[in-house]
Amino acid sequence: MTVYMIGAGPGDPDLITLKAIKILKKAEVILYDSLANDSLLEYAPDDVELIFVGKRAGEHYKKQPEINEILIEQGKKHDNVVRLKGGDPFIFGRGGEEELVLLAEGINVEFVPGINSAIGAATTIGLPLTHRAVATSLTLVTGHEDHDKTEKQVNWDYTADTIVVFMGVGLLEKYVPKILQYRSPDTPVCAIENGTLPDQRIITGTLADITEKRIRPPALIIIGEVVNIYKECEELRSKIE
Repeated sequence: MTVYMIGAGPGDPDLITLKAIKILKKAEVILYDSLANDSLLEYAPDDVELIFVGKRAGEHYKKQPEINEILIEQGKKHDNVVRLKGGDPFIFGRGGEEELVLLAEGINVEFVPGINSAIGAATTIGLPLTHRAVATSLTLVTGHEDHDKTEKQVNWDYTADTIVVFMGVGLLEKYVPKILQYRSPDTPVCAIENGTLPDQRIITGTLADITEKRIRPPALIIIGEVVNIYKECEELRSKIE
């Protein structure tokens, strides 16, 4: 019995790995999230059991303990169970939490990395998260920290040249003032909605005005001078076109 934790990539189904496809083709059960592209399920056998464990409007949201129990139940019943996650399982994908509970129950776990949504979305639009001239360090941070923690870890005092915020659109007005304690209001910001998908939308601004922009989840927030590199490249690209 094995549970395969597969990274589905940032959204575009063509960005799935060949190894992931091979495993999907032999899956008996697939637990999938809302950020995993539904078209990837077409690789699975016709008789596969599909279990949605994500969050969508009008559908029940399963909390992490419920998902853990389903994984344990299915992992003990079947030889090939797939946990399909958006992006990469170990970058804000709770893969580590699920790994621990499965191993504690004697269930084998194997992993297939996926293109992380920050890397995938930024690279797709030509925004370099690092650049020798302006950015030699990168921080990935969640904008939605676990409410059950007794002590918060996200204090927004990061010194990395580039900050990428996951799951932070809804709390943008709350954390931007905290970032402004450490960074200039002129610091450029880019939001990428639905990265790598046909309805992708790009919004740019600064820390001073980004909260005034209309940004809809799911979206990544990228903060740092690399955003100006992206804008410069866009200007050059427009001249070529």
